[in-house]
Amino acid sequence: MSAYEALKLSNQLCFPLYTAARKITAHYTPLLKPLGLTYTQYIVLMCLWENDGMTVGELGERLYLDSGTLTPLLKKLEGAGIITRSRNTHDERVVTASLTDKGRQLRERCKDIPTAVGSDVPLDEQESLQLYETLYKIIGAL
Repeated sequence: MSAYEALKLSNQLCFPLYTAARKITAHYTPLLKPLGLTYTQYIVLMCLWENDGMTVGELGERLYLDSGTLTPLLKKLEGAGIITRSRNTHDERVVTASLTDKGRQLRERCKDIPTAVGSDVPLDEQESLQLYETLYKIIGAL
């Protein structure tokens, strides 16, 4: 492929990845909005439902987000009474996010969201698994 052919949008892997991610994320909006959550807040909560009491650093690693993105997001969740943030007594630079009762209760209200969004994706189980593995292969390489 020539350098000019490589510049065509139709020859870019990044564009369909970007567009698919935006479209899938948009499917979450009508499900999360009544709960007062954004998609990014939702994925933070998924981490905490899986492992409550994560540090901001651990959340950032798991979600590929920097502290500049996470800190305001966590402040909003804390302001909504969904999480608490606390500083480590031995190292004040380390901040831990923990679920409140309200945050734990949201898990029940969110339990059907993955199935609802997944039903809109036209992939069978094997195709979904293959895509998942391929995407994480790309993430790991970059």
